[in-house]
Amino acid sequence: MYRNVEELIGKKKASSTGCLKAKNGEIIMEKDKILERWSEYIKELFDDERKEIEVMKGNFAGPPILKDEVRTAIWKMKNGKATGPDNIAAEQIKALDEFGINQ
Repeated sequence: MYRNVEELIGKKKASSTGCLKAKNGEIIMEKDKILERWSEYIKELFDDERKEIEVMKGNFAGPPILKDEVRTAIWKMKNGKATGPDNIAAEQIKALDEFGINQ
């Protein structure tokens, strides 16, 4: 039944004409010129004229970290959270107390 309905209605399919418009608007029919135009189009599409990013050089160490800042950071840590890439839990750091801050 579905086949008969499709035959009566006719399925619309996009057909390729084998031609392409050049930059100047003329129609290209030859395969090599079509491929050449596609190559040109892709180069234009990915052409990037942005200037290069300047890499900053220098010492970015900044001021030393104060012990009070470390204490505050440890105090704000929540218990029961997953460990980071170092596999050290907040509870372990808190258990070190002043010994961990002085080291």
